[in-house]
Amino acid sequence: MTRAQAVVLQAASVCLQYPDDPVRQLFPLVRDAVDALPPGRPRERLTAFLDHVAATPAAALAEHYVEVFDRRRRCCLDLTWWSDGETRRRGGALAAIKQRYRAAGVEFTGGELPDFLPAVLEYAATADLADGLALLQEHRAGLELLRLALVEAATAYAAPVEAVCALLPGPSPADVTAAKALARTGPPREQVGLDLAPFPTGGRR
Repeated sequence: MTRAQAVVLQAASVCLQYPDDPVRQLFPLVRDAVDALPPGRPRERLTAFLDHVAATPAAALAEHYVEVFDRRRRCCLDLTWWSDGETRRRGGALAAIKQRYRAAGVEFTGGELPDFLPAVLEYAATADLADGLALLQEHRAGLELLRLALVEAATAYAAPVEAVCALLPGPSPADVTAAKALARTGPPREQVGLDLAPFPTGGRR
């Protein structure tokens, strides 16, 4: 099951990245890997997403990605935003994730923050599966709130997040109230001058 989990996480990482030419060129390889997965919700949801992108023109797919993830704050792919918002403590949370990556010997080449969901998924799939799954579970409330926001937005991008949630212990919350019950608070509103320069990750190609 360990290899199957890694395949699901790596596939979801690719699916949740901006669909430029290099990422779209990976979709056939991802499809082959997903087709080899055992039956279950992760395979079903990833297959649904890959069917969608195969039938969607590249320009429309890119425009939709921007519409969902760049223009909808409630669809934020940065996990610590859900737990810490734009507060001082977010800097510490990001530093802690960065340290976990370093401990696993991960080198970063992209321009996103270390909590960027595709980067976390790639870390789990390729560097440290046990710690990566633990990190996702630690941010389960935010991940589930993201899932619900994407479902509400009626976007195919809900499917890869649903696939990831299906790997984690216990059922997914059915609604926002239940998801928020997983966390002590929602994203705080405090605005401070954080030094949050993009931290390079392996998730963005």
